Amino acid sequence: MPDLLQIGGVTDVMRERLEAAFTIHKLADGTYPAEAITHIATNGHDGVPADVMSALPNLKMISCYGVGYDAVDVVAAKARGIVVTHTPNVLNGEVATTAVMLMMACYRELLHDDAWVRSGNWEAKGNAPLTRSVDNQTVGILGLGRIGQAIADKLAPFGTTIVYHSRTQKDVAYKYYADLKEMAANVDCLICITPGGPATNKIVNKDVMDALGPKGTLINVSRGSVVDEAAMIAALQEKRLGWAGLDVFEAEPKVPQALRDLPNVVLLPHVGSATVETRAAMGALTVDNLLQHLSDGSTVSPVPECTDM
Repeated sequence: MPDLLQIGGVTDVMRERLEAAFTIHKLADGTYPAEAITHIATNGHDGVPADVMSALPNLKMISCYGVGYDAVDVVAAKARGIVVTHTPNVLNGEVATTAVMLMMACYRELLHDDAWVRSGNWEAKGNAPLTRSVDNQTVGILGLGRIGQAIADKLAPFGTTIVYHSRTQKDVAYKYYADLKEMAANVDCLICITPGGPATNKIVNKDVMDALGPKGTLINVSRGSVVDEAAMIAALQEKRLGWAGLDVFEAEPKVPQALRDLPNVVLLPHVGSATVETRAAMGALTVDNLLQHLSDGSTVSPVPECTDM
């Protein structure tokens, strides 16, 4: 059987399907037959280290578990004729739900009010302070791709006005802002769902957060690199930014203590797509890509850079 290098973990169902078609070697074990490896199964967080890719002369295909693939050097892979795939679409709805959940948790002060009840304050001090309505807000979406559109769709019942910023204007009814800072100044909530990588590194900077302002809410379900984390912490501490709901961080799983100490944030451990149903669909597509490539050289969901290969 052909040899596959496994980077990161896989589910039992994925392992069973892969073991029927490949001899599996784990990067974590430290040793593997470099010249024999033809396929890699990895994930959006671990990707493929550059030294690992360069050490595999016969590598043909990399299957990434996740829609994001910025941890894989796709340019280097394509130059060598290596196909890279990911798992789009199957997680759109789940990540969108997480974004809306974070927004609602910030607006309705979910964590504060939960603690108010648990601490006995409701009985001892009376009703919790009033919160903000999620209805009829203007929400700016940074990155109106498949997931961004799913977020817009889920917000529609709240009477939300959707605007967006992306690299290029799209054929949609929403207002387009070519300048992110200008958009931030005109929205109540900014939701980040743009891909990671050098082009978007710290694109949400101090100026953008200052434009969003003390009544603004920042939601990030994209990549931690998209937001300048130090600038965000300072803005939240100084009340120049009102609230933040975060599923991703710059150096996850490490989260700065200063961020954990803030009362005006909601923090999740990168679980945007982490439901049993969605992760099963992602795992199935990851394996489908590998098996189809092994069968006839094609793939189900190549990354955009590899669609012409």
